[in-house]
Amino acid sequence: MIDIHAHVLPSIDDGAENLKIAAAMCRFAADDGCTALLATPHQRTPSWWNCDPRKLQRDLDEVRAEVGDTPRLYLGGEIRVDASLLEALGDIEGSGVQPLAGSRYLLLELSRRGLGRLDPEALAHELRLLGWRPIFAHPEFIPDLSASPRLIEKMARSGALFQLTAMSLTGGYGRKIQRFSEKLVADGLVHFVASDAHDLTRRPPGLRKVHDALSRKFGRDRADQLTMKNPGAILANRPIEASAN
Repeated sequence: MIDIHAHVLPSIDDGAENLKIAAAMCRFAADDGCTALLATPHQRTPSWWNCDPRKLQRDLDEVRAEVGDTPRLYLGGEIRVDASLLEALGDIEGSGVQPLAGSRYLLLELSRRGLGRLDPEALAHELRLLGWRPIFAHPEFIPDLSASPRLIEKMARSGALFQLTAMSLTGGYGRKIQRFSEKLVADGLVHFVASDAHDLTRRPPGLRKVHDALSRKFGRDRADQLTMKNPGAILANRPIEASAN
């Protein structure tokens, strides 16, 4: 399995507090069946700008030196969407925005405080026209999306991809979130499932439990697609189908 969303760079955001915890999180993921993991620190938020690519790479190399070759570690970012995102993407080197594993995939985070004047459907369309493959993280936790499955459908038709959090599908955030997340999977609106790991206890890494849950409810092929095949397309920098059906 491949985990495309994990906060395992030490002392850089609200994820791993130090190198020891970061390495332990990676080993935990490996023991749970993850062969590769993408380190995705928060980017372009008021609290965690994290747009110095050389520092991010040094931090990743530091974790890799502690962990070894398993899981394979790649650099990415969980990029906060704001009004200047398209400008930042036009100058990757200058802005420090991190695509996933150097690919054309972007892991994007919409604000939980409201979309304001942002049109996420238009944003997805524009990003696709520019050659990017936008993945919107944890729609189940974005109030404007969770309150409007219709908006999620419209975004998907415009080329948006969606990543659910593993614990959302295994009941870790309550039955309401679980039902909503399962409905998104059933409707073909989920393309990736990732841990969004932040620590070893409250928000731990690992995808085995969610793979088992997906296999029971949707079949092994769907579980493999969301935790192996589609994430593998990111590492290979190749497209996936916009629909998970």
